Amino acid sequence: MRLGKGEHVSKIDRWRWLVAVLAIVSLLGAACGDDDDGNGGNGDAGAQADVEEFPADTTMGEIQERGTLVAGVKYDVPPFGFKNPQTDEIEGFDVDISQEIADRLGVELDPIEAISDNRIPFLQDGTVDIVASTMTITTDRDVEINFSEPYYIAHGRILVPADSDVQGLDDLAGGSACTALGSTYEGLLKDEKNIDVQLPETYSECFELIQNGSVDAVVTDDVILTGMIIQDDTLQMVGEELTVEPYGIGVPEGDTEMQEFVNSVLAELFANGRYAEIYDDWVGQYTDTEATIPDMTLEEALELRPCEELC
Repeated sequence: MRLGKGEHVSKIDRWRWLVAVLAIVSLLGAACGDDDDGNGGNGDAGAQADVEEFPADTTMGEIQERGTLVAGVKYDVPPFGFKNPQTDEIEGFDVDISQEIADRLGVELDPIEAISDNRIPFLQDGTVDIVASTMTITTDRDVEINFSEPYYIAHGRILVPADSDVQGLDDLAGGSACTALGSTYEGLLKDEKNIDVQLPETYSECFELIQNGSVDAVVTDDVILTGMIIQDDTLQMVGEELTVEPYGIGVPEGDTEMQEFVNSVLAELFANGRYAEIYDDWVGQYTDTEATIPDMTLEEALELRPCEELC
């Protein structure tokens, strides 16, 4: 994965400023998720979307009656979900995907903050209707919630300062690494007995830790690390891909009708080119990569992460 060149300079400068502000805001506790004035995504798409009326006793019907789709998204992980400090709107890849789901229901999108550690509880207690928050499909998580088919495939990587000698997990023995509490990397790093693992609630905190030298590396998905590099080009990803991370949209456990509806929206976005547009807007223009429709099924994604705790 590489960053854009030449024509992307102004965009990169904008991202650097945005991520810097986001890191400060997160550390001050301002991005708490209760203040959800923003409404990201393509607000005009709803006028063009085909809206189906659902029975009142379905989750989709309840959402239509309420008039809003509440989606749990990240507030500090550009380019997938972040709070724009200029507008207070919530923007990013996951936000636009959520907006498309809201548009198909003919309702407004209400994006609230869902960090790695509270995404599943938010679905379980009804705080959100869906979670689109860079969430990897795993069998353990699938015990507690339902997942859509994969809509994005990320990969685990290591982020280090440019002058670091670290090239892989083995090189972190005796050192320290940061990842977010509740992420799939928490277990991966804890299995490496000689690594001091730091587990803050947000990735913006990991970003500050690596910048001030408190940790030797950040370990997480490549798209999350890309956002950090855009702000600080003295950081770099190193080593081989550690893991395959298929992202799924979370819906409440047992709600197969909602699961099927979300899958139908994703299939439409894949087919009509809208997915590629969203990818280009939020990922492609910063990485010089083209959108690839995930060819992995939910069953195949679950096979990548067999049950470790809850089954």
